[in-house]
Amino acid sequence: MSIHTGTRPPVSAALIARFNGLETSTIGNVLDDLGLGGIILNIKPVGTGMSFAGAALTVKEVTGAQHTYRPEEFGLGAVVDGIQPLDVVVIDNGGQQVSTWGGVASEAAARNGAAGLLVDGGIRDVDEIMALGFAAFSRHVVPLSAKTRVKVIEINTVVKIDGVAIAPGDIIVGDSTGVVRVPLARAEEVAARAWELAEQDSQAIKEIRAGLSFTKALKKFSKL
Repeated sequence: MSIHTGTRPPVSAALIARFNGLETSTIGNVLDDLGLGGIILNIKPVGTGMSFAGAALTVKEVTGAQHTYRPEEFGLGAVVDGIQPLDVVVIDNGGQQVSTWGGVASEAAARNGAAGLLVDGGIRDVDEIMALGFAAFSRHVVPLSAKTRVKVIEINTVVKIDGVAIAPGDIIVGDSTGVVRVPLARAEEVAARAWELAEQDSQAIKEIRAGLSFTKALKKFSKL
């Protein structure tokens, strides 16, 4: 079984930069208002202070028992070597409790300019990843190796992470609260609305510090 590789639309660094500094909670409010979904509930950062904003490099894997696949069939090398600056590597391993990513892959990905990693499955070598400062989010942290258990079957196709469909090039944002997916075609609109909400939050905080009650703040700022 060879790796099926799709195509990904170009994503500008300027568009990705529009999401820098926006919290996932704020983006999530906009996604809710627009009915776009994309709020990922069960994938969390493996360490404190991790965050990213980038374009999805999507990967689909299959998993079996040990010795199901030959070591050379793993396929992660093609993924890591194909990373472009500001990519978020998005791996759909169906929530399996097996590690598909570790410290060496993180080192190579960071060297290639990856913004971060999102895995619906497992990763390992968390101490190494944290020391590197690489932003990694996963469902599981486990020491179980992917070698002969996991195989990459698709790159740059639509995948599902925690039930959320992610297409190649979608904007992915992660922080300590969680992860959101913004469809590429709506990214500029979502960013503009999210910055409006962020400014509203900032103004509400200023007024609360100046003595405004929370009840009055909720009435004045409808999107808190």
